[in-house]
Amino acid sequence: MSETEHVVPRLRGLAFGGDYNPEQWPREVQEEDVALMRQAGVNLVSLGIFAWALLEPEQGRYEFGWLDEIIDRLHANGVSVDLATPSAAPPAWFARRYPHTLPVNRDGVRIGFGSRETACPSSPEYRHATVELAHRLAEHYRDHPGVVMWHVHNEYGAPLGECYCDASVQAFRDWLRETYHDLDALNAAWGTTFWSQRYGDWDEIDAPRANHTVVNPAQRLDFARFSSAENLACFTLQRDVLRAATPHLPVTTNFMVTNCKSMDLWRWAPEVDVVSNDHYLNAEQPDNHIDLAMAADLSRSLGGGRPWLLMEHSPGAVSWQPRNIAKRPGEMRRNSLAHVARGSDSVLFFQWRASRAGAEKFHSAMLPQAGTDSDLWRDVVALGGEVDRLSGVRGTRVAAEVAVVWDWESWWALDLEWRPSVDLNFRERVEAYYAALWREHATVDFVHPAADLSAYKLVVAPSAYLLGEAAAKNLRCFVESGGHLLVSYFSGIVDEHDAVHPGAYPGVLRDVLGLSVEEFHPLREHETVALSDGGTARVWSERVRPKGAVTVTEFAAGPDAGHPAVTRHELGRGTAWYVASSVDGLRPLLSAALDAAGVSRPRGLPDTVEAVRRGGHLFLLNHGDEPVVVPDAAGVDVLDGTSFPAGVTVPAGGVRVIDVAC
Repeated sequence: MSETEHVVPRLRGLAFGGDYNPEQWPREVQEEDVALMRQAGVNLVSLGIFAWALLEPEQGRYEFGWLDEIIDRLHANGVSVDLATPSAAPPAWFARRYPHTLPVNRDGVRIGFGSRETACPSSPEYRHATVELAHRLAEHYRDHPGVVMWHVHNEYGAPLGECYCDASVQAFRDWLRETYHDLDALNAAWGTTFWSQRYGDWDEIDAPRANHTVVNPAQRLDFARFSSAENLACFTLQRDVLRAATPHLPVTTNFMVTNCKSMDLWRWAPEVDVVSNDHYLNAEQPDNHIDLAMAADLSRSLGGGRPWLLMEHSPGAVSWQPRNIAKRPGEMRRNSLAHVARGSDSVLFFQWRASRAGAEKFHSAMLPQAGTDSDLWRDVVALGGEVDRLSGVRGTRVAAEVAVVWDWESWWALDLEWRPSVDLNFRERVEAYYAALWREHATVDFVHPAADLSAYKLVVAPSAYLLGEAAAKNLRCFVESGGHLLVSYFSGIVDEHDAVHPGAYPGVLRDVLGLSVEEFHPLREHETVALSDGGTARVWSERVRPKGAVTVTEFAAGPDAGHPAVTRHELGRGTAWYVASSVDGLRPLLSAALDAAGVSRPRGLPDTVEAVRRGGHLFLLNHGDEPVVVPDAAGVDVLDGTSFPAGVTVPAGGVRVIDVAC
């Protein structure tokens, strides 16, 4: 993709709109919808996501007339369509005819009909039905000028990540045969001599169902890989049908990059034409705008830095959290433009009009229950105008000098049972390091540990528990070539089968870090230990033995008093840092690592301000309650035309987008 190649070529400007479910409403409401969409500046809607029961009311009988009328109406009014295949919501007739396709959970309970994701992804009947419906849709709409892209399924893995039915078990055995080829290799990989689990026949292997104690972790890990692959196969079957009929249209599916643990999106991302993501704030989480930034950066990174699409986020409150708190004034605008700042070529919501029935009737919408005489509607219309004025951003990229290692397989493995501490948590460590980098105003990409790292000055590995030899060699080469690497505790411990690497901890990272770890000393709940620099640490302590590394900070108390807590190792032309605990002073540590690596970033900004450069535009977002002056910025705000010859003032809770290319 070139620097300004567009992810949806047939769409002009940034996409603005969201999920549209006209089948829930009579025709007069549908006609009102289109008029209001024009008022709000909507140019793209996602259509048909949960419409299987209407598109195929009984097996083999397809009815597209109602959808034709809606797409024609939208197109006539300048609204393009992201047309979905509705495989996320099989209809009642399908469950009745094929009851064995209803998923089985790990406890052996078959779920009932009445929600979504109610078919096993390994089911041959389900796959055949979804591919046939995708084929019919593609043939019917292949030449319609209003359809500009395809949207397969909806949020794979949420909520159905794994199925334990008979079809899944047989598919799992087939996957294992293809992966290992013979049982000796499988037995070696799974360590089945432990607890007398050795297999002599493929048919002896079951899914890792619930047990009265811990199930083989290597089996659990492979079942997670298998489950992600089965869902991916369902996607590619439909994608290939759509591509064959409409090679001119991009095909996507909406990820949930930070919240859907069950899909390995590094494997998924190359299979979509454009990465798209759904993101919903935890309204009660402090500084939840940092989680938003992390999700946006991960979405961009999955696509190799290319622009991506924000497929869903909420105008206000959601409907499924313990307390569904509405967004504060200005927060919807700020959230939306933060996604654009970090590479999104769209601002799309769930959903257009608030539903009157169903599970999500209390979920906010662009057009709320209160209608057009509401602050939310007025904010939506204003935002639509601003998104239109940002059309020059479309197709441009975000550059980053820092990368954070993120690996779904390591997440799966670390979160299994019987680790040294229940406080070892993949997401917690990644979020802690990302938040410190965000507050240092460093723009971040995410990377797989085996990816090309040559574009970065600093790579941070907060939670690389599972790390293969090839990935470890990649990190070492990065350091030897002049890069700076910072690694957190309990990394490099096991290989791809969850087997401990030979020798002392941290396994395959010993040489690059210049140390070994003699023993882990997890801390008790709420326990803290003092550090020699005056700081404190929690969760974890360990007996570090330097083998070339120099000590930066020591444990001043606790079981490892006098031993290193933070080290630095010069290797080749680069430096590797190691942090042996959950230190409370992460930001000063990362600031030192950023400076040592020569990472450029804005200086002197308060924690509340987000500064992101995208192409020729500088996005300044103020999440605080006081106005902030950014002294080193100058230019014209493309949103309101205000000129700043020297120093940009960002209002409290406001956003400035400065055209720095002028």
